[in-house]
Amino acid sequence: MNVLQFIVHNRMQFFDLTREHLWLVGWSTALAMLVGIPLGILIARRPTLSSPILGSANVIQAIPALALFGFLLPVPWLGARSDRLAILALTLYALLPIIRNTFTGIRGVDPAVMEAGRGMGMTEAQLLWQVELPLATSVILSGVRVAVVISVGLATIAAFIGAGGLGEFIFRGVAMVDNRVILAGAIPAAILALLADFGVGWLERRLRPR
Repeated sequence: MNVLQFIVHNRMQFFDLTREHLWLVGWSTALAMLVGIPLGILIARRPTLSSPILGSANVIQAIPALALFGFLLPVPWLGARSDRLAILALTLYALLPIIRNTFTGIRGVDPAVMEAGRGMGMTEAQLLWQVELPLATSVILSGVRVAVVISVGLATIAAFIGAGGLGEFIFRGVAMVDNRVILAGAIPAAILALLADFGVGWLERRLRPR
């Protein structure tokens, strides 16, 4: 039985694990955007805060995934639910590219455009929502694309703590020394990462200022 036959034979479980994988990635990416974009705007407004915020995100990114799961596991509310723990860990990993690209995008807006907006009587809030964010959208989405691809890959490790996802097949295949089962989780996860990269990349190109 090859990989495709194994997936077809276990299609219900495959679809359930794929849905869990997408659920983990979707929630973690959404939370990372809710936290990362405002932080990127904040450090663009207050550059003195860029070093501690970006430095903290860099430190989190440098921690191995299994070690981060281990650090978070004893936390009472998180440790009680493996999916919560996995979503928080994936969110923390996704923060750096989103914060960094939001900061870069906002700071990259032409000062002449900002001055023109101020000359028209626009407030700082209006400049942010009507000038800076629209011009920085493609750069921000570039960071989101990196964050999504990172999350799709790291979500496979979430199976180690019982959070589900396609990593279940990978860990089961390792335990059984069965390459077919490993590939049943690894190949779809790689395809999801490629599709996410292509989809967000297409959106990024569509929203790039002309």
